[in-house]
Amino acid sequence: METFWMMLKAFLVGGVICAIGQIFIDYTKLTPARILTCYVVLGVVLGGIGLYPRLVEFAGAGASVPLLGFGNTLAKGVREAIQTDGLIGVLTGGFTAAAAGIAAALFFSLLAALIFKPKEKG
Repeated sequence: METFWMMLKAFLVGGVICAIGQIFIDYTKLTPARILTCYVVLGVVLGGIGLYPRLVEFAGAGASVPLLGFGNTLAKGVREAIQTDGLIGVLTGGFTAAAAGIAAALFFSLLAALIFKPKEKG
């Protein structure tokens, strides 16, 4: 039963995050790219002030997988790198923390580009 509640919380929190993004797409003139960028920046800010880790603790993957979670990962990496490396950690921490996710995105994008043939819109 505990697993069910964990999945329900993840589904609800992730769904709310996605629904908010969809509302912005439908009812504002913001482009999807700007909305996604705002999500990453909001994740950095909420992670930097310590609020987003509490949401991740509550909702698990429902909060860590969306772009807000990526921003939180960047903030966490910078915070840890500053403690170990000093001021240079501001520049390196985010890249180090998100390196695996960025590498996976690049690899799977390349793989998809090699396997699938794009069609013209028309």
